[in-house]
Amino acid sequence: MQTLRPPFMMIILFTVLCGGLYPAVVTGLAQILFPRQAAGSLIFDHSGRVVGSELIGQPFTDPAYLWPRPSASAEFAYNPMASGGSNAGPTNPAYLATVAKRVQDLRAAGINGPVPADLAQASASGLDPHITPQAANQQIQRIAAARSMSAEQVASVIAARTEPRQWGFMGAPRVNVLVINLELDTLIP
Repeated sequence: MQTLRPPFMMIILFTVLCGGLYPAVVTGLAQILFPRQAAGSLIFDHSGRVVGSELIGQPFTDPAYLWPRPSASAEFAYNPMASGGSNAGPTNPAYLATVAKRVQDLRAAGINGPVPADLAQASASGLDPHITPQAANQQIQRIAAARSMSAEQVASVIAARTEPRQWGFMGAPRVNVLVINLELDTLIP
């Protein structure tokens, strides 16, 4: 019995330390140092109602809105409980057919010239809230026509809300689709 006591005490000690104390300290520090991010990076509309998060994409199909990157998450698009891609590769016929259909739909919606990859291919997580500035700029004419705005007005909203590379050197410039769409709604609902 004496030989079993130390392992059981270690289990209890590490359960308290790793399962209780450490998570409580990390959560507390996050709440103090990064309160907005720790709360989910939530985005509010003009009335103060939560409309989403900066970190999770949302589906937009109305021509008056910036369209996001496609989602391949399970059950339904942009499902945060089922993050993940399709695992289909560039030689998979079903994947190629899906991308071809997306490109065809984009062409029918007025996207001319080369279609940016992020408008035709889903991200690995299926939840990406950002698109490239090129993908956003390809949609300016459609949005302007649907909102009875000038293309310059839409372009200025996109340019003003384009985020630079993280820390100046990581990743690429990006546009948060939800942020742009809320900004457009404040100009012309």
